Amino acid sequence: MSQSASIWLVILAAFVAANLPFVSRRWLLVGPLAQPTKPLLARLAELALLYFLVGGLALLLERRAGQIAPQGWEFYAVTATLFVTFAFPGFVFRYLVRRRH
Repeated sequence: MSQSASIWLVILAAFVAANLPFVSRRWLLVGPLAQPTKPLLARLAELALLYFLVGGLALLLERRAGQIAPQGWEFYAVTATLFVTFAFPGFVFRYLVRRRH
């Protein structure tokens, strides 16, 4: 896989993973259904877990491409902010869109 393809794969995986907690009513997408709905705190915990899973994917792809570059706290602050920004469409879908009954 080329380096640009792996970069786009990580970006796509981050976008999908950031929206999964807000689209699904299941715990971690595979567990039992939450009754009646998952609380926001549980969705944020899933968001944090998925952030680390996507980070692990990115680390694996970087290791396959060559030497892993050392990162400071600034890198993690920016990537976490980007991950939360990617979660905005799912948050809007779950909490801000009015549904007709």
